[in-house]
Amino acid sequence: MKTAIVYYSMLGNTKYVADKIAEQLGAADEVDVIRIEPAKAYPDKGFKKFFWGGKSATMAEKPELAPYDFDAEKYDRIIWGTPVWAGTFTPPLRTFIAENPAVKAKQSAVFMCSGGGSDKKAKKKLAECLGIEAFAAEVLLFDPKDNVKDEDAGKIEAFCKALME
Repeated sequence: MKTAIVYYSMLGNTKYVADKIAEQLGAADEVDVIRIEPAKAYPDKGFKKFFWGGKSATMAEKPELAPYDFDAEKYDRIIWGTPVWAGTFTPPLRTFIAENPAVKAKQSAVFMCSGGGSDKKAKKKLAECLGIEAFAAEVLLFDPKDNVKDEDAGKIEAFCKALME
């Protein structure tokens, strides 16, 4: 199955997981990894990071994205990767989905990275944005790049295994 991993990562946690998933699925599937970035980066430190990121996520903003290469018709499945911001997924994914409405017809899976919050509302909001009831697979990890745990490797493996079934 041709798979695209589409993700946004501010501090590297989501990129870390995207790379792990691509490595594990790559043996069975054709996998392309597509990192999306806003044209104007969010502040990544201190109060401004939480204020601007949280405001943008809460207000369901759609920031302009830096150029990327993507053709939805090439893929059977999209794996979405996002940090959890203010109880939702990140605005760059919202823009990407709006710019590529054909992704809504693809099988979807999701992985989310969090500093401590829940992913329940964020998954629900992403599913609503995609117009789907449920994801083919889903996983939440807490600061996986900076807080490497054996249990996270097991969660990623189980996520990938669910997609290969």
